[in-house]
Amino acid sequence: MLPRRALAPLAGVVLAAALLPGSWGLDSVAREGQLGPGFWPRLALSGLALACLAKAREEWRLARGQARETVCARPEISRPALVGGIALVIGYVLLASPLGFALATAGFIAAFMALAGSRSPVTIALSAALGTVGLLYVFVKAVYLPLPKGDGPFEALTLALYRALGLF
Repeated sequence: MLPRRALAPLAGVVLAAALLPGSWGLDSVAREGQLGPGFWPRLALSGLALACLAKAREEWRLARGQARETVCARPEISRPALVGGIALVIGYVLLASPLGFALATAGFIAAFMALAGSRSPVTIALSAALGTVGLLYVFVKAVYLPLPKGDGPFEALTLALYRALGLF
């Protein structure tokens, strides 16, 4: 019998499997020899499914009393931090289009690091800047994925950043 706590991770596996077929048609616009836009959703869904399977296995082992010591020693989850993290992800999704990928991503990384407990402004700023630039190179230069550039002045800022980085 499956423990109740394993049901939610198994639902995540089912969700990933149900969403996977939606990514198949995305590669019809890909050029020969390039990763198509469907690659990234498939990668994310595969990661979700594997993580959920690992969590379900952990819960099953805990219920059977077969868990190792390290599995049992779980830190308590801070509900305010969890709610804050969820709000940041939702805000990122909602703001990526009007602000542009670059600005929204830099803000998300900085805010998430602060929420997670990082206190050094230099570390937060460097991580946000380097993380954003790294993602821009991967998505724009290597994968040729069109990213939201933002509206109005944010589009101009994004285009200036792309030119400065040699992406355009």
